[in-house]
Amino acid sequence: MNAVELSNVTRRFGNAVIAVDDIDLDVPKGAFVTLLGPSGCGKTTTLRMIAGLETPDAGEVRINGRRMNEVAIHKRNLGIVFQNYALFPHKSIFDNVAFGLKYRNVPKEEIKKRVTAALDIVRLPGVETRFPSQLSGGQQQRIALARALVIEPDVLLLDEPLSALDANLREEMRVELKNIQRRVGVATVFVTHDQGEALAMSDIVVVMNKGKIEQMGAPAEVYEHPQSEFVANFLGNANFLTATISGGDAEGVQVRLADGSVLWVAGGVTRQVHAGDTVKVVVRAEKVVLAPPQSGTLAGKIVDVDYLGALARYELELPGGQRLRALASLHEKVRTLGETVGIAIDPEHCRIL
Repeated sequence: MNAVELSNVTRRFGNAVIAVDDIDLDVPKGAFVTLLGPSGCGKTTTLRMIAGLETPDAGEVRINGRRMNEVAIHKRNLGIVFQNYALFPHKSIFDNVAFGLKYRNVPKEEIKKRVTAALDIVRLPGVETRFPSQLSGGQQQRIALARALVIEPDVLLLDEPLSALDANLREEMRVELKNIQRRVGVATVFVTHDQGEALAMSDIVVVMNKGKIEQMGAPAEVYEHPQSEFVANFLGNANFLTATISGGDAEGVQVRLADGSVLWVAGGVTRQVHAGDTVKVVVRAEKVVLAPPQSGTLAGKIVDVDYLGALARYELELPGGQRLRALASLHEKVRTLGETVGIAIDPEHCRIL
C-alpha cells in the first residue's frame, strides 16, 4: 500500500487560477518524494492538500488507503515542518516537542520517554530546558523535525524547511535530514525549488510546472532522461540545439545543425522522428568537452567565461550562431576569451526532445 495517493486532484483559487490541475501521485511507504518546481507551480498547494490545509475541488486524497478529503488536519496523523520552524518562543524545547503528544492525551511518563527519543534522533539530547531563542537556526530546525517525528506520523510533510538556512548549514542539514528519514523510515513529501536538494535527497523527484506534473522518477532518470524542455532546463545547465534529422541507424540518430555540423544521438528519443524533421537536441553543460581545434565533434569560439571556483563555465558560439555552455574543471587547461576550440560531445549524452 502507498502511504499517500492523489487521484485526479484539482485545486482552483477563484475562477481564473488553477493551482493544481488534475494530478495523480503515489508516495510509497518509506519513500522520500520531492515536489520540485518554480514558484507558483502548485507544489506547496499539493502538500497543503495532503495536510488538510487546502481542500481539493476535485479528485481524492488518500493516506494509507483511507479517503481524507473531509478529514481535519489534526485527525490525519501527519508530521509537518514549515519553512519558518513555527516553534513556540515562550515554551521550552521539551514543551515544543511534546506539544502534539499532550493533545493526544499521551501519559506523562510516555511523553518524557518519546521526547527524549526524538531529541536523540535529531542529535540534540539534553536541550529540553532551553528556549528556541537560545538555539541556532539549524538547531531550531532540528527541534521542529523532532516535534514532527515524536507523534510517530504516518507521513512527514516538509515545506521548504531548509530555505532559511545559510549555504553551509543547508548542506549539512540536507544530509542529516535524509539520514534521519532513512533511520525512521517514514514516508516523506518534501517541497523545494532547489534542484540540488531534490537530486541529493530524493528517492522520487516530481517535477511540477503550471499545476501539472511534467515528469516523475528516480533522480538520475529524471536528470539524464528529461522528457520535456522544461524538465531539462529546470534540472541543471542544459543546452538546446536546433537541428534537422539527417539519418540514422541501429546505433542512433544523426542530426545536422544550421552550419552543416553533424551530431549523433545514441537512443533517448522520446518520440518518433523522421528524416527532415526539425528537433531540439539537449546536452548537459558538464557533458560538453573542450578539445583542441579541429579535433572535436563541433567547433566554436569562446565568447564568455565565468569563474565558479573549481569550475569554469564557458559560453561558446557555433559557426551557425547557436550558443552552447560548457562546464570544465580548472584542473584542465584554462581557456581564454576569443579562443577557438573543438567541442566533443558523446552521442550517449545527447537527447532528442
